[in-house]
Amino acid sequence: MVRSQLIELLAQEFEGLSTKDLELAVKLLQGQMIDTLGHGGRIEIRGFGSFSLHYRRPKLARNPKTGESVPLGERHVVHFKPGKDLRQLVDNGMPLVDNDPD
Repeated sequence: MVRSQLIELLAQEFEGLSTKDLELAVKLLQGQMIDTLGHGGRIEIRGFGSFSLHYRRPKLARNPKTGESVPLGERHVVHFKPGKDLRQLVDNGMPLVDNDPD
């Protein structure tokens, strides 16, 4: 699902709200999440999951095409940990899907 699909789904669910208002709400929510993570914060949405930053030490990696060593500096990466409700839904309610086009 992309942002425009989310806005369309919300517009169907909340008919009293305009698409422009829903688009603004989604953009504000997304912006707040980006700002919080950008300042080292943590986001927790009960039943869905939490977003936090994990530190990655500098390391020496390899370019898979050339085999050349490439230094990677230290960095923070966004980590998502699904909540209990989401985990159970995915484990119990989702059929296995074969994404292989062949």
